[in-house]
Amino acid sequence: MQKLTAIVLISILSLSGCAFPGVYKINVQQGNIVTEDDLKSLSQGMARSQVHAVLGSPLMLNPVDPSREYYVYTFQRRGGDIQEQRIIVYYEGDEFSHYDARLLEETPAY
Repeated sequence: MQKLTAIVLISILSLSGCAFPGVYKINVQQGNIVTEDDLKSLSQGMARSQVHAVLGSPLMLNPVDPSREYYVYTFQRRGGDIQEQRIIVYYEGDEFSHYDARLLEETPAY
């Protein structure tokens, strides 16, 4: 009986450590950090390679429609809600045409 009680007690203590309050959670950021200034430096007719030099490599490419590239950035502060910004860059041929952006008010990069 004492062994069973000890096993149950050890199991409860070890499982409660998984959700122990005060455990440090890190900030998690993923994707391309693109600012409004970066977007303002794009001009119509730029080559795709020039756009990549300014914004970096796109996070997602559309294999069916190469006229679009997607830049996504997500940030999660210490296990909280995930904030996301999305930018779609449009091309006509291999030249920059325009973009559609939903930016975060501040980019909380660390």
